[in-house]
Amino acid sequence: MLKFSDFNLNPRRVGLMASLSLRESLRKRLVAVLLILTALFVGFYLYGIYRMYLDFLDRPGGLDPVTGELGSALIPVNFAAMFGMYLVTFLGSLMAVLSTVGSVSADVESGVVQSVISRPVSRAELVAGRWLGFSIVNAAYVLLVSAVMLGGVYLITGFMPPNPLAAIALIVLSILLTTALTVLGSTLFTTLANGIGVFVLYGVGMAGGFLNAIGTLVNSPVMQTLSRAANTLMPTNELWLGASYHLQHPEVNAGLKLSPVPNPLFGSDPVSPAMLLWSICLTVLAVLAAMWHFSRRDL
Repeated sequence: MLKFSDFNLNPRRVGLMASLSLRESLRKRLVAVLLILTALFVGFYLYGIYRMYLDFLDRPGGLDPVTGELGSALIPVNFAAMFGMYLVTFLGSLMAVLSTVGSVSADVESGVVQSVISRPVSRAELVAGRWLGFSIVNAAYVLLVSAVMLGGVYLITGFMPPNPLAAIALIVLSILLTTALTVLGSTLFTTLANGIGVFVLYGVGMAGGFLNAIGTLVNSPVMQTLSRAANTLMPTNELWLGASYHLQHPEVNAGLKLSPVPNPLFGSDPVSPAMLLWSICLTVLAVLAAMWHFSRRDL
């Protein structure tokens, strides 16, 4: 039975658990390895953009001879920047799952949680602090890598997406949602089962975009309905499609709108207010459900 006492939180104790989670995530070798690999990936990707930019410098019309701005290079550079941010979103989701997958279940399996809740820290405060701490780490990771990726593209080519802050905000929201669902899974399943389950959910969200494209191509209402169901169950892909809209130059957006088939990787329209609101609600509901369930389960 649901009781309000299950959600009675002390901000100081929640902050304490968040700081402990923050320090724990920074001590993990997994996070350090992921940061190193991310740095190598971003450097490798930006070098590829640099080489592509040099190729366009040698082509007629690659740059505007009067203003020096991007000419025919605009569209490939814009797509390269968008795909770079798509990979940043994927890496952020990977970081969210791997850093949070054992946030509660690992403590239960090792018996650490017994010593924590024996102190004046409730189970709900433990879960809320876990989510908050890991959310800070994961959001900081996405903000840092996004800034390096878009800043690198700007320094190399002079191109900056029209509204990068809105795009990054939507990506961060998808990471917070993934973190919340991983914390919820950590209160329900073992660490391994939770990791598999969240990755399957993430795959369902990605499949929604492809199902919509295929359903539109073959005019299949059933596939389009399945696409909407997948995006509602796991709206991370819809958030990314909305983020990619804010990364598009008007010429690129016009080209995507003219396509008879929706692009499964890049959206031509902003995310709908209803989907945005649902994503926020789902994040909050996942955290509340994790708090409630962990407060009720036997250890």
